[in-house]
Amino acid sequence: MYVSSPPEPVGLANRMTARAALATELSGGASRIRALRSDGPLVLRPSHPKGAEPLTHRRPDVARVSLAAGTAGPLGGDDYALSIHVGGGSTLVLQEVSAMLVLPGATGGRSRTAVDIRVESGATFVWWPEPIIAAHRCDHEHDIRIEIAPDARMILREEAILGRHGEMPGDFASRLRITRGGLPLYDQRLRFGPGAEGADGPAILGDAGAVGSVIVVDPVWVDDAPPALPFHRDAARTPLAGPAVAIAAIAADSLALRRLLSRGVQDLGAPWAA
Repeated sequence: MYVSSPPEPVGLANRMTARAALATELSGGASRIRALRSDGPLVLRPSHPKGAEPLTHRRPDVARVSLAAGTAGPLGGDDYALSIHVGGGSTLVLQEVSAMLVLPGATGGRSRTAVDIRVESGATFVWWPEPIIAAHRCDHEHDIRIEIAPDARMILREEAILGRHGEMPGDFASRLRITRGGLPLYDQRLRFGPGAEGADGPAILGDAGAVGSVIVVDPVWVDDAPPALPFHRDAARTPLAGPAVAIAAIAADSLALRRLLSRGVQDLGAPWAA
C-alpha cells in the first residue's frame, strides 16, 4: 500500500506537521513493504542498496526504503513523526538520501521529530541514516523509541553535527530509548547549544564538532557480548546490559566521526562488518 498526502499546517502558516509510516512483512521467503505512507516533508520510497551495508550486505531478499526531505528543515515549530513496524521474520534496511539540516523558523519555536519503532520476533532492522546538522539558532528535539523482540537483531547509527562549517550550533536535544522484550536496554540523552537546558556542552564534547554512536543488538551475544574496547582516544565500544554493544565517538567533523564509527563496526567482524 502506497499513500502520499500533503502536509498539514499547524497554527501559523510557516509551521508544519508531517506524519509518515512504514511496515514490512515476510512473504514467500523474502521481505516486502506492506505499508508506506508519507507526508510532504517526510518522503519514503522503496530503494536499492546505497553504499556498504552492515549485516545485510546488499542481499536481494530484504526490504529497502530511503527517507528523503521533501522540504527544507525541519524549521522552528515543525512537528515530524515517523512510525516503523518491522514485521516478524522480515528484514528492513532504512537509509537516508541526505543529511537532515535543522533550521530556525521565521517565527521561532522548537521543532520536533519523534520516531517510534517496533521490531518483531525474528526480524532484523538496519537503520543507516545520514547526520543531523544543528544549524545556528535552531531549537530542535529529536526523540527515538524502539521496542525490539528478544530474538530480533538490529543495528542503528546516529550522528549529530554541531552547526554548519564555521558557525556555532543551535540548540539540540536528543534521546534514544530502546527496550528489549519489555525491559530497558539503552537510554541515552544528548543536549548541546547555547540555550539548551542541562546541556552537555564542553564537559562532554570539548571542541568536537561531531558526536555519534552505533547500537548493535544480536541475540547470539546473550551470554558473551563483545568486551569493552577503547579503540581510539575519542571512541570506544561498550557492552550493554543485554546482548548488545554501543560504539560511541566524538570527532572534529562529520568525516572523522564516520571513520571512527565505521572502524568500531568493522571491529565486530562478520556478519556486522560492512
